[in-house]
Amino acid sequence: MALWALSGCTALPAAPEPAAAASAVLSQPLAPQWRSPWPEVGVVAPAPTPATPPSADLAQWWLAFDDPHLSRLIGQALQAHTSVRSAQAALQQARALDAVGAAAQGPQVQATASGQRAQVGSASAASAWRAGLDATWELDWFGQRQQARAATAAEARAAAAQVAQAQVSVAAEVALTFFEWRLQQQRWVVAQRRLALQEEFVQIVGWRLQAGLMSSQDLEQARLNLAQLRATLPDIEAAQGQAEAALALLTGRSPQSALDLPAAGPIPSPGLELARTIPADTLRQRPDVQRAQERLSSAAARVAQADAARLPTLALGGTLDWRSPRVSDLFDPAALTRTLLLRLSASLFDGGAARAQLQAQQAALEQSRLELEAAVLTALREVEHALLALQASAQRLQHVQQAADAAAATEALALLRLTSGLIDYRIWLETRQNLLSAQYELSAARAAWSADHVRLYKALGGGWSADKPQAALPEPHDPA
Repeated sequence: MALWALSGCTALPAAPEPAAAASAVLSQPLAPQWRSPWPEVGVVAPAPTPATPPSADLAQWWLAFDDPHLSRLIGQALQAHTSVRSAQAALQQARALDAVGAAAQGPQVQATASGQRAQVGSASAASAWRAGLDATWELDWFGQRQQARAATAAEARAAAAQVAQAQVSVAAEVALTFFEWRLQQQRWVVAQRRLALQEEFVQIVGWRLQAGLMSSQDLEQARLNLAQLRATLPDIEAAQGQAEAALALLTGRSPQSALDLPAAGPIPSPGLELARTIPADTLRQRPDVQRAQERLSSAAARVAQADAARLPTLALGGTLDWRSPRVSDLFDPAALTRTLLLRLSASLFDGGAARAQLQAQQAALEQSRLELEAAVLTALREVEHALLALQASAQRLQHVQQAADAAAATEALALLRLTSGLIDYRIWLETRQNLLSAQYELSAARAAWSADHVRLYKALGGGWSADKPQAALPEPHDPA
């Protein structure tokens, strides 16, 4: 018994209960406004605002943007992106290991067969044939195997949460890239309009120079502005191409693949009704939080398994063994030997290995508890940032909309005065350029507004639920 005690059966400090540890971490206080997180003041619906059904499914939040091209790309990415497929492979592995653990709880039966022919010295060679069945069943008195099964089951659930996390991240990445691509399209259109205006202005300045109404300096200044505008086009074209290549990669294609997308279109805007349906408790359903919680459960089960491994084990066994010098007599009843086995085993001395193993699992449990705490804090930070960014985008969109309206009114008045001969063409051109710049700023503000919605959906877990881990998966789609 002394040796048994030395082998590690002495008491160790009690590990924290996983349920209590998880409850303490998940009970992080939320700010009161998170119960009704949407900013009620200063929210401006960007135009155009699509009609969104109030009961829209948050698990497929991208449908609220009412853009079939965006929905198609997200569906393809959820099927083809490497991170999702890798997570799905890891899930299959975890489920297979869980099945291995379930099989280890029952009895094990093995069949063996062998043949041997030997000769000693100058004696005649002799043959020996053997066949047998061995059955063993280790009784799970102290719950070692049950805890091992609980650990593998929790790891399988954590792998399922990892799949959901990959899906949420990929869907958000596709949406953000799609908005950037649309914004670059808008930027290209505005740049082309400004370029056409400047080219027309250069032509007018040339005519007025010939008439002696303007100087050569005015013409060179106009040409300088034209060249500067043309210099911006390659950057816009490159940014648009980079966004297209990123979308192709996200949907499992090569960067040069055609996406079958329209050359121009509005920036998708979310429906406010969907945004108001986001529950604050969705935060605790984030896949990364659920994954950390399952890993904590798995670590707790490993601690219990290591603790039970220090106790004696009891196994039942039996064998049926046939031995004969001839194959024809191998299964004769006279050649059969029956054996029953009851085995009690315990480690008397292992140099402290069992105790050290338990300590290692307890340290892993503490690591998992801290990872869960970090996941919850990260979730709180990301939601806080997303709400602040969304509120700022709403206010910015409101001001930019006012600026665009004012620029449009100014340009209309300038055009009226130009046709009446009250102002120079250059003054109207300046107001026109200001209007185009304001329209681009409005497009950028709408893109930021939509992108901040996506970031909030992602921060809230993308509508994923542990009860329906595959809810975000669309029907299989051919990316070709």
